[in-house]
Amino acid sequence: MAAFDKKAENVCILDLSQLSIMCDYFVICTGQSDVSRKAIADNIEKELSGLGRKRLHREGEHGSGWVLIDYGDVIVHIFSPEERDYYGLERLWGDAKQVEVTIGSENPKLG
Repeated sequence: MAAFDKKAENVCILDLSQLSIMCDYFVICTGQSDVSRKAIADNIEKELSGLGRKRLHREGEHGSGWVLIDYGDVIVHIFSPEERDYYGLERLWGDAKQVEVTIGSENPKLG
């Protein structure tokens, strides 16, 4: 997964397909600094672009503590540790199934 290549921590994938019409999956991870969060986001975009996936929207850079990349069916959240704890998406979406994340694995639905 592209996030692992740039040292993303605590990567979590939530399957929202049965809970929300907003998207099918949230990919949530932590980047320790603004620089690392930007590198993670840029690498995800580069990798998915190479697979023909185009982002619909990206927001939250330069000190925000949260970068969001929207691919329609997948929304990627890259948090600082503090922002991830504050927003608690894993708690908020506690009914969502977690998809097992293994370095080196590929899930075609996620890109």
